[in-house]
Amino acid sequence: MTRCLPERRSTMTRRMPDPPGLDVARLEAFLRREHPATVGDDPLSARVIAGGRSNLTYRVDGGATPLVVRRPPLGHVQTTAHDMAREFRVISALRGSRVPVPPAVALVEDPSAGTGTVFYVMDLVEGAVLAHQAQNTTYTADELRAVSLELATLLAELHAIDPAVVGLADLGRSDGYLDRQLRRWRTQLDGSRSRPVPSLDDLQGRLAERVPTTRRSSIVHGDYRLDNALVGGEVPHITAILDWEMATLGDSAVDLGMLGLYWHIRGIAGAEGVAPSAVDPAAGYPAFDELVDAYCARLGSSVPELGWYRAFAAYKLAVILEGIHFRFLGGDTVGDGFDRIGGLVGPLADEGLAQLAGVR
Repeated sequence: MTRCLPERRSTMTRRMPDPPGLDVARLEAFLRREHPATVGDDPLSARVIAGGRSNLTYRVDGGATPLVVRRPPLGHVQTTAHDMAREFRVISALRGSRVPVPPAVALVEDPSAGTGTVFYVMDLVEGAVLAHQAQNTTYTADELRAVSLELATLLAELHAIDPAVVGLADLGRSDGYLDRQLRRWRTQLDGSRSRPVPSLDDLQGRLAERVPTTRRSSIVHGDYRLDNALVGGEVPHITAILDWEMATLGDSAVDLGMLGLYWHIRGIAGAEGVAPSAVDPAAGYPAFDELVDAYCARLGSSVPELGWYRAFAAYKLAVILEGIHFRFLGGDTVGDGFDRIGGLVGPLADEGLAQLAGVR
């Protein structure tokens, strides 16, 4: 007599191809060993999340809950610009503050665990990154205005935090911050040159001649803008601030300068398709001056004249994009639009020079 055995479900589910820079099987083995609650019976899969221009970001599915992995670029890594341990430390410290950040899961310093380098894992936070005008139709004008003002208010919340209270007193030295920043970004530019960009060198020199006196030191995000925030909820609000790899202690006006640059980036030649922006006054977004007013109202103080800071933001973004252009030419980073990213460097330098024109 033939015994009929119950059909067994195969556990050998085919694994999806790995995205560049992430060995998913090794990541899964690490998580099963060190953080078993994050994984389940199904194999993990991962894909690159669009939006990041410097460090690589992956969404990981198949576990108990969706996860996100952050790692440095595939090559030409500059420690100060791609510091995963710093980013992990900052979001861990800010958890529980009024500044929403993704819950940190693990900092992984074992290169055999999935990336060949230091990386970290965090929980996925639901929400959308507002980076394109087409997304604005999902929201009312009042909702976009409210989210914009919340973005400014949350920046004030960040700058109001005492670094010592959250364990970040040694995150950086606030004295001499602006001079060090100029040296740092000049060094970064020198390490990523693939062509002459005279206007960028001119901007660097003029910024150095007009360095302002810092009025307020705080935790600085370093790349604060609308598309480094997640927006979610039935009543749209900011669910998380992202991308903390450049966070340090320094002049708080630097974050306002960067926010101002991105608020008007659509007006810079070459930005379309390279540095897209959802910000459109016709859709309901307030003027940047209104963001500054909301920031000042929460902080209870005024801000300095922002011309120098907006010029510095343009310089800094130009150096970042030149570095990405350099890595792209070498095949060391991936992303949509990276073949055109170098074309924005010159116009950004021109924007910085224009912002400096009225600064004495």
